[in-house]
Amino acid sequence: MHILISNDDGYQAPGILALAERLGTVARVTVIAPERDRSGASNSLTLEDPIRVTMVEPERYRVQGTPTDCVHLAITGLMDSEPDMVFSGVNAGANLGDDVLYSGTVAAAMEGRYLGLPAVAVSLAGGPGPVHYDTAARVALHLLERLQDHPLPSDTILNVNVPDLPWDELQGFRATRLGCRHRAEPVIKEHDPRGRPIYWIGAPGSEQDSGPGTDFHAVRNGFVSVTPLQVDLTRHSALPEVGGWLEGMAP
Repeated sequence: MHILISNDDGYQAPGILALAERLGTVARVTVIAPERDRSGASNSLTLEDPIRVTMVEPERYRVQGTPTDCVHLAITGLMDSEPDMVFSGVNAGANLGDDVLYSGTVAAAMEGRYLGLPAVAVSLAGGPGPVHYDTAARVALHLLERLQDHPLPSDTILNVNVPDLPWDELQGFRATRLGCRHRAEPVIKEHDPRGRPIYWIGAPGSEQDSGPGTDFHAVRNGFVSVTPLQVDLTRHSALPEVGGWLEGMAP
């Protein structure tokens, strides 16, 4: 098996190194990841500038671009053969609820799925400095083995959040839905040395919809949260209502 690994924390991040080491025990692994931290890049593609790629060592590349750039380049021409799967991570921090809208980690997996490959995003849900990357990498290895024996539908993306705990302290695996957060904290306004205003994006909002069944609840209780995602964002249940709302409107 040949697995493409990317992330949004950069090609030298401890999470991607742990993931590549674990999955490399059972498969050929190629790492193609941003040259620096691109957290929050979401699904952005670089369209106006050329993208430079440097081979750091065999099967390991750094890219002057976003996580989506990395996976797109890899699958559409950079690699000598198309991989069988895409894994993204291990991210330094959770990607729970609304986080998936901004996450470069999840975006890399989505790009893999968009280009026709099974895809898994793995995040380590800890504090400012998560520790147990090997726990998350072992979770990824178990999921890979499960997917090989029992494949999921081809349009499924798995968003996996692992509590920052030793392996033996995990409570198990749970299928979850995305929760949601309260509104983000206000921007932080400061001034640069020349007195000009600058702004920092505020912290994410606290948990809002985080009860049983959500990804927030599973991780908080020591379980690995596995949330199936899809690329189709259409709210199908609202189509009849919107169709009625549009009736009578002139072109």
